[in-house]
Amino acid sequence: MRTKDLRFGLAIFGASLALLLVRFLVPRPIGMADNGDGWRLLCKLGGKQLDRPAEGFVRFSYGAGDPCTSDYVSSQTWLDWLASKAGHLFGSSAILNLLVLGVGTCVLVAVAITAAVTGLDLGRRGKVVATVLLLLVMGDSAFFGYFASTLSEGAAFLGMLLIAGGLVLMHRDRARRYAGAVITVLGGLIGINAKSQTLLLIPLFVLAVLLVKPQGARGGARWALPLAVLVLVGGGTFAVQSHGDPANAEYREANVYNAIFDSIVDGRHDTNADLAALGLPQSFAKYIGTGWWTPGAAKTDPLYPRYRDKISRRNVLAYYESHPVRVAQILQQGGVNTLTARPDNLGSFGELSGQAWLSKEYRVPLFSGLAALTAPAGLFVLVPLWLLMIWAAVRAFRRRRREYGLVVLMLTFFAVGQLGLSALGEGVEGVKHQLLTLFPTVLALAFAILSLLPRAEGPQKPQREPEDEEPLTEKIAAVVRGG
Repeated sequence: MRTKDLRFGLAIFGASLALLLVRFLVPRPIGMADNGDGWRLLCKLGGKQLDRPAEGFVRFSYGAGDPCTSDYVSSQTWLDWLASKAGHLFGSSAILNLLVLGVGTCVLVAVAITAAVTGLDLGRRGKVVATVLLLLVMGDSAFFGYFASTLSEGAAFLGMLLIAGGLVLMHRDRARRYAGAVITVLGGLIGINAKSQTLLLIPLFVLAVLLVKPQGARGGARWALPLAVLVLVGGGTFAVQSHGDPANAEYREANVYNAIFDSIVDGRHDTNADLAALGLPQSFAKYIGTGWWTPGAAKTDPLYPRYRDKISRRNVLAYYESHPVRVAQILQQGGVNTLTARPDNLGSFGELSGQAWLSKEYRVPLFSGLAALTAPAGLFVLVPLWLLMIWAAVRAFRRRRREYGLVVLMLTFFAVGQLGLSALGEGVEGVKHQLLTLFPTVLALAFAILSLLPRAEGPQKPQREPEDEEPLTEKIAAVVRGG
């Protein structure tokens, strides 16, 4: 039976990898163009953009550049480093070849899908459905291009799927349990450290791992593996965040500036009242819609040094506390951005592809297409969807399918928190930033759907709770009394 399961797992991996590679390379490679943030990762490899980022096209190969420094912290650096070394082994002279990066990431995504599917308590047909569903999520046109890009969203997507697959496997028998722990550690390190926003995963990840209940594990064995996972991920995350710019602190003022002049003072509400509430002069109304890096932004104004202390998180939070209606409006716009799914300013194809500037591919549009259709409704779609998924998670707990419930709740609550974090704290590029809301929502939806499928047929060994067992000393005493 184990041989059959192993063969089935290998078949899932092989089929998933083949489909992902076809998705990536046929009829032409696809990726995601650089919005200007890519230099932060290229610097760590010794590469550099040779000119202004070509947002309309994907640059699949990056050569060596002048030395530069970046304190940006992202697990995407690890994937880029591996791709750089692999590329050199295969004769590439590029510092980073996105084709090599894309192929390598496809391998890891196939591993994550295999881990998740083989850990589910479904029959063969159910696991085939699970494989197809997860492939549709990971291959969706809104997400897939980031696996071949200089941006860090790809690491976040991969990490979340690895965490989900690892958590599911940790609920199984001994062999799969330990494999699940390894995958959970890998997913935790990649997913949590992908971006400053994904640090929000930490408390949810800790809670999910602590609530893991492996089959047949009791007493100390019940806690040993989850605690080991948390120690490894916690220690690794501390080490990663201790080097460089933890939580992206160097962009704090820029993010607050963008939140003020793109979200709060947007020109569609009472501009004068909003500026007054923020303690800013009325003349700053001319900077509505500008970003921190926009030529002629407010930071170039002679008055800016006098009001710089107002461009702070404390000031923005005070504004939010006194303007709940505006908070609701900004969150609603965040919901619209989430469901829009595709940033207008990023193309999917290379310069030699024959495609037009800013062209996007739509070969796998299932989830992002449905989201885009409902985008104008924003939170009026997302909130009921999240509540429905929470219901599915609670149902899974009640039916002793805890692994589904943990994954769905972890991803759903992360999505909720991420929407608020990006909408209220970042401002510009709202659609791109809210991909970290849309992706966990879609992945949680997939696991919620799978939790509704019937278990595999055949006898199921009930999982005995530790407190239900009669202590050995009482059993011995009962035998003595009886004798």
